[in-house]
Amino acid sequence: MHAPATAVAVPITEMFAGRAVPFGPKGEPSAIGKTLAPSPWRIVTHGLAGDEQGDLVHHGGSDKALHHYPREHYDAWRAAVPALAPHLSQPAAFGENISTIGLSELSVCIGDVFKAGSVVLQVSQARQPCWKLNVRFAHSAMAQLVQSSGRTGWYYRVLEPGIIRPGDELTCLDRPQPEWPLARILDLLYHRPLDLESLRQLAEVSQLASGWRRLIENRIARRSVEDWSKRLGLSER
Repeated sequence: MHAPATAVAVPITEMFAGRAVPFGPKGEPSAIGKTLAPSPWRIVTHGLAGDEQGDLVHHGGSDKALHHYPREHYDAWRAAVPALAPHLSQPAAFGENISTIGLSELSVCIGDVFKAGSVVLQVSQARQPCWKLNVRFAHSAMAQLVQSSGRTGWYYRVLEPGIIRPGDELTCLDRPQPEWPLARILDLLYHRPLDLESLRQLAEVSQLASGWRRLIENRIARRSVEDWSKRLGLSER
């Protein structure tokens, strides 16, 4: 067991869940529209009981069971893009399950193990934003802005299912990769995407989500960056 870098503990006061419904111009299923979930919250291996994913190819699964988005980012977005303010009146605007104050991509590392209530979670990857954010915020470049800003939030895998109750604190139990904060990974993937030596080092991190490991290995093998335009909705602008 590695000692966490800090003893930060943040309370979870709300959790959010959504049902898959037709979304966007083509009516593709999505559960990005999440609302307050009744407590206590039962966490199973695939995430919050009652929460759904519309696209099971790119969302959900064991490595993306729960999405956490820092609430302090809402103020940053209001300051950066004032037109977004009407969409930021309450948490879950980004389709997150967990919203807290006190943790961010700067302070959370890949592989961090957190406990809340009887649930044990592990950080598996940062969010890879997609075009659905453009629709959600009525802003044609929102996904690209989220990616370039590094304010993406992150995903957990569930190591131990259980129950979380309002006020339970999310506490870091273990930090096996202190040299890999999410902010460093996001900078590498999106601002230094062909730093091959750093990519090789990241690919060796055992706690990294398998999908991101494949992405990195493909970059290294091809010595080129995958096309982001479809994911970010740039091809439709």
